[in-house]
Amino acid sequence: MNHAVILAGGQGKRMHAPIPKPMFPVLGEPMLEWVLCACEGAGLTQICVVTGYEAEQITRYLNGRCETAFQAERLGTGHAVMQAMPFLQRNADGNTLVLCGDAPFIDSDTIRRSLNRHIAENNAVTVITARVDQPAGYGRILRTDSGIAGIVEEKDATDEQKQITEINSGCYWFRTSDLTEMLGKITDNNAQKEYYLTDTIAIALQSGLRAGAYCSKNPDVVLGANDRKGLLRLNTAARMAVLNRHMENGVGFVCTDGVIIERSVKIGAGTEILPGTILRGSTVIGENCVIGPNCLLTDTTVGDRAVLNTVQAVSARIEAGAELGPFVQIPSAE
Repeated sequence: MNHAVILAGGQGKRMHAPIPKPMFPVLGEPMLEWVLCACEGAGLTQICVVTGYEAEQITRYLNGRCETAFQAERLGTGHAVMQAMPFLQRNADGNTLVLCGDAPFIDSDTIRRSLNRHIAENNAVTVITARVDQPAGYGRILRTDSGIAGIVEEKDATDEQKQITEINSGCYWFRTSDLTEMLGKITDNNAQKEYYLTDTIAIALQSGLRAGAYCSKNPDVVLGANDRKGLLRLNTAARMAVLNRHMENGVGFVCTDGVIIERSVKIGAGTEILPGTILRGSTVIGENCVIGPNCLLTDTTVGDRAVLNTVQAVSARIEAGAELGPFVQIPSAE
């Protein structure tokens, strides 16, 4: 069996809000939800979320969906995984994916492919990486002919190492039995007095085990947010990815100003979305509609050929061919 441990104890002080960092929304969903969906989409059903700052908010959100472990003090990524030791010991067979709850763009395909590489190469640890044009600030991957030699952080990198464009995503596959042993060997003998999960690579190599890396085709797997500007960048990247997907499926946009479409929304081919339109939740739009300008639809179903101008609706059903607006508010159908 294969399992996942999601690190979600961060505070995000620079966000200036009493919310755990993984609970800040990207396109209307907490970053943690994006990570959970990627894990579940890859077939990982046994998941432990390590909480910390304002843990009750995450526990309440999960509502029993998966197991949790509490990190009372934030003493590094290695220390966070240590808090999940009971979960790891109960699931000692197979492999464990460790990933960050505030890096929302990890995808199911990357998880599956990296696991296949991890197993095929008989690795104790496999780092998920990505190649980016601007690697400044990220840990660089030091490759060898037979795997990787380690990860060097920006502040410790030589001028030559800083030219490396393959960077650490913060996601790792471990053989679970090896992970539990390596966690016991991590020390806080560093300037920050923290336990770093990256130390497991050196520990594995010193123990005669193999460490490898899988380079994802999705460079966005490395993206996270430390402040509101970073969160805006995540939302912008997610928004454009969703719009591009709809355009590939035949949805038209004359202008995308003010258009926000959450990733769960479905839109039929031939429909045109006009500026200022926000589509949320389980909204389903039929074919050959015109939606907008300035519509706000939440959990609403719209039939084919409908024309909506400045319409607000929540949990409503709009029939095919309807022409509504401007300035219409539709009560819930429930």
